[in-house]
Amino acid sequence: MGKLFGTDGIRGVVNDGLDAQLAFQVGMAAAYVMTKEKGGAQPHFTIGKDTRISSDLLEGALIAGLCSAGADVLHLGVMPTPAVAWLTVDAKADAGIVISASHNPFEHNGIKIFDRRGFKLPDELEGEIEKVILEHIPVPLKTHGDLGRVIYAAQKEPQDYIDHLVSTIHTDLAGLHILVDCANGAASATAARLFDSFPDLHTDVIYADPDGVNINNGCGSTHLDRLKAMVKAGDYDLGIAFDGDADRCLMVDENGEEIDGDQVIAACGLALKQAGELDGNAIVATVMSNMGLHVFCKEHGIQLFCTSVGDRNVLEKMEECGYLVGGEQSGHTIFRRYATTGDGQLTALQFLALMHTSGKKASELVSGCKRYPQVLINVPVADKAKKEALMSAQSLWDAVAEQEATLADTGRILVRPSGTEALIRVMVEAQTEENARKIAEKLANIIKNG
Repeated sequence: MGKLFGTDGIRGVVNDGLDAQLAFQVGMAAAYVMTKEKGGAQPHFTIGKDTRISSDLLEGALIAGLCSAGADVLHLGVMPTPAVAWLTVDAKADAGIVISASHNPFEHNGIKIFDRRGFKLPDELEGEIEKVILEHIPVPLKTHGDLGRVIYAAQKEPQDYIDHLVSTIHTDLAGLHILVDCANGAASATAARLFDSFPDLHTDVIYADPDGVNINNGCGSTHLDRLKAMVKAGDYDLGIAFDGDADRCLMVDENGEEIDGDQVIAACGLALKQAGELDGNAIVATVMSNMGLHVFCKEHGIQLFCTSVGDRNVLEKMEECGYLVGGEQSGHTIFRRYATTGDGQLTALQFLALMHTSGKKASELVSGCKRYPQVLINVPVADKAKKEALMSAQSLWDAVAEQEATLADTGRILVRPSGTEALIRVMVEAQTEENARKIAEKLANIIKNG
């Protein structure tokens, strides 16, 4: 991980660590690095954003930096992160940039870069961009006709992406009744059009009125309570919740119960296995996946590979071994046959198609993947140096080993630093929530007092 780029790009509170000057420098440096990658030829970028009030500010600075260094830009406007990744490939661009802080509050924002294949930019290229910025390497500015141009996308680009999603399933979803929460984020620009592509699917949409500051505010995949209540009261077959940039999706079954990412990949992985289409007879998750997923895979003869946290790590394992389905408990689900990143709207369609073709209710599809009680405590720390010091403290790991011995095979513990925030995360699974919470709080207090 670099000094600017974390596990999911550059993140920060706007004008308090992430500002227009840095965005301008990132634009210039990215154009400079991609020009070198192309042997001096002019690079072409796509750029999209979520609905935060600060996204316009960062977008303008990024575009100015890109064009100053001679790059052309396809301006996509408000667009889900996975749409930008897909459109980067479709437009044959050299790279794509997304301005978003995903599920975080509106005052945060971020800059994420995809390569020409729609994958997150490799570490070595991120490192080159960082070097240009941090070492103040001069970037030649273009003049006259060598300046970059901005091309504004028409309706064709988002519709092409929607058509691609529709093409991934082969059923009309007729008769299903769904409620969709757009988190007042990027899905507000595409979700209604996507689900309206199925005339016999009854769709109601909520939280699709962004005002710049209401993104993820009491809604979306991190705030499911209202969606749960509305699904149950409205007799819906499924509730669907996206995050701010729509790269993740969590769901709610007909009884108002949450369906997490582990359960989605379990259900979809089993369906592929039963159809003889689960390449490698395996699915990929992360170390944060629930023990219930491990038990489910063992019961159904499916191999489960767990990577470090982050959809980038999941995708790398899937690419390396040719696996088709993977994801995170938090709702980043990757269907490698159709996408190069987690895609919330694609995930929703795949699950809906499974419901429709199987004739099963959402609760039935995920009933085999039980969730062990899990407690997650986020412990704030002062800064990166303090986080590293706490994570290297032997007293913490001695305490973890002691608690793991008490759990034996009936649970597990994971302590890890956040890649995007000044936090250390303590996750404990046990047979009872009471025991999980007791252990998690004990470890969290050790960190707080460290």
